[in-house]
Amino acid sequence: MSLKRSTTDTHSTRPTDVRVVAVELYYLPVETRVPLKFGSETLTSVVCARAQVTVEDARGQRAIGWGETPLSVQWVWPSSLSYQQRLATIQRFCQRLAEQLVEHDAVGHPLELGHRFQQEVLEPELASEQQTAPPGAAIPLLAGLLCCSVFDVAVYDAYAKLCDASVWDVLGSAHLSSDLGCFLTAAEGEQLSFSGRYPADFLKKPADQSLTAWHLVGGLDPVVPSDLIGNEPDDGYPVLLSEWIDHDGLQALKVKLRGNDADWDYRRLIQVGQVALTHGATSLTADFNCTVTDPQYVVEVLDRLERDEPAIHEAILYIEQPFPYDLERYQLDVRPVSQRKLLLMDESAHNWQLIRLGRSLGWTGVALKTCKTLTGALLSLCWARAHDMRLMVQDLTNPMLAQIPHLQLAANCHTLLGVETNAMQFYPAASEIEAQVHPGIYCRQNGRVDLSTTNGTGFGYRVDEIARPLPDPACCFESV
Repeated sequence: MSLKRSTTDTHSTRPTDVRVVAVELYYLPVETRVPLKFGSETLTSVVCARAQVTVEDARGQRAIGWGETPLSVQWVWPSSLSYQQRLATIQRFCQRLAEQLVEHDAVGHPLELGHRFQQEVLEPELASEQQTAPPGAAIPLLAGLLCCSVFDVAVYDAYAKLCDASVWDVLGSAHLSSDLGCFLTAAEGEQLSFSGRYPADFLKKPADQSLTAWHLVGGLDPVVPSDLIGNEPDDGYPVLLSEWIDHDGLQALKVKLRGNDADWDYRRLIQVGQVALTHGATSLTADFNCTVTDPQYVVEVLDRLERDEPAIHEAILYIEQPFPYDLERYQLDVRPVSQRKLLLMDESAHNWQLIRLGRSLGWTGVALKTCKTLTGALLSLCWARAHDMRLMVQDLTNPMLAQIPHLQLAANCHTLLGVETNAMQFYPAASEIEAQVHPGIYCRQNGRVDLSTTNGTGFGYRVDEIARPLPDPACCFESV
């Protein structure tokens, strides 16, 4: 569809500044090989949204970029509404954002464009949803960010290609008209200033070429032989946790817990910890699934482990988001937990403002995700690092193209230890075509993933070499 764009914002302060002139959106369905449990829901399939975005600079030169994310409904929108109803709503919202992206009057660097789009389009659209949708049926902020992320990532890719550079080399003063002082403010009472500072100042130089890979131990995953029920897949991939550790040389395991059954959580940590330490995996993290409402719950599990299973307790590097998504509503003082282990925000860290609130409540780190937009991840990274908070990059079970910006974000920031990456556990076949070009991205060897094949322009996707057939686009928009 061709859209007429108004021209109220035509000033461009740099020749590399761009505007979005076309968008195509595709949906790619993927089936899991084994179920993945999210809180009270279980994922057995996912639809991946893939966007092709065309940008144009002041000289009329154009470049195409790509973005992708799985639309993991269960994670971004826990609700009693049916899965199909939520998925259909999210897909419609993606298509609405695609149209708005082409209509939006903005020129600039992707960080500037992404920030403006979230403020001027995404937030008003979500506010409208809250006013017009039936009770409980409005898209939450996390789901809105997920929808926005597929386009946000693609704009960075296209812009960097136009600059004949990597995304990670266009985040400094040579390309940005606005410094971080235009986006971020320090905590109340602090003297810290972001003026004259840019995202490039907070990135890891040089970037890592390989990363320690964290493996997800889901709540339904068989850990010991007695967990097997007889319907496990026989497809050449491991099933038991010990098999995964030995096959992939794993060193780090993320353990999904219930958060509402302390005895089960304690036993699960011991069970996984014993298998891990026996087979040479030395790092653990515990994810309580956002269901804990009293910090004492986590404290008691940790203290019991420290007393009775000190080796497993020592192996726990950090605790991930035990408490509910809505940080502003609950505002729990979490210092009793963060005094024992590093405590990282994940689902509640929608933006740097919430990270600032979280730090005041005692959180000590942030789990970044590209599926909340790369713009948001970069601003959160900068604010957190400036305030000495620790970082991780967490997975949304990213297959295909979605895996590449995810791993690159981790490679370019100072994570505690590597990156979580688990698409090879839950749908390894989904990325077989991309793996022909990037074999180290889609498998874990010696406990690591290898990014060396992605050193091209943009995100280094090398899409032209990937023979991925695409369905007909769900929508196409182009400015006139």
